[in-house]
Amino acid sequence: MLKIRNIESGYGKLRVLKKISLHVDGGEIVTLIGANGAGKTTLLYTIAGMIRATGGDIVLLDRNLKSSTPQQIVKMGCSLVPEGRQVFATMSVEDNLILGGYVRYKRDKEYSQVSELSAIYDLFPVLKDRKNQLAGTLSGGEQQMLAMGRALMAGPKLIMMDEPSTGLAPLIVKDIFKIILRLREAGNTVLLVEQNAKAALSIADRGYVLETGKIILQGPADDLLNNSDVQRAYLGRDVDVETATCDIV
Repeated sequence: MLKIRNIESGYGKLRVLKKISLHVDGGEIVTLIGANGAGKTTLLYTIAGMIRATGGDIVLLDRNLKSSTPQQIVKMGCSLVPEGRQVFATMSVEDNLILGGYVRYKRDKEYSQVSELSAIYDLFPVLKDRKNQLAGTLSGGEQQMLAMGRALMAGPKLIMMDEPSTGLAPLIVKDIFKIILRLREAGNTVLLVEQNAKAALSIADRGYVLETGKIILQGPADDLLNNSDVQRAYLGRDVDVETATCDIV
């Protein structure tokens, strides 16, 4: 699905990512964990075309994204749910979702806005109840669901999520992670950046640990969850949302 080879990226003269290589297979949840400033968000922004890579290759479904614009990358099947939700506060919930499907509306003559909205409302029933409400008046958890629904409206083959649990109460975090599991069960592929390492590794198939712009550890999520170095550095103060044993309802 996604192959990254020796990517270098940063801001001006500041080099943040230093020859990072990783891959995400179809139908997986792969998580990136690391401390603040490790380069996790920079990596997602580089994949999404919002930051230009200065070296290496980013390949999605055998197409190199390195020189593509963010709009082209969305058309190719890669959507980003940004940190902090970033919904359009003065627009309604439904208008936010409709905007998310714009590239499909322009690309696919058989695109059905009604059926796509229905699928999102099935996944996030609260959004249907709030569809005429201004997005800025939603709770933090509802805004996170809206940001996820908006990204899904583009029909991505790969959906990237940046810190979906930020600022949310533990019970809401639990709901968000259950939804991510449902996305995988529906055949979606997820690349997840998350500071709550325990929760992320509990639902992921594989994980990568980033430190100062480099991958220092990788492997099956269960192995990382039980790794003493990972536990010492990243798991000690995380909130346990018990996602590993939750049934999806």
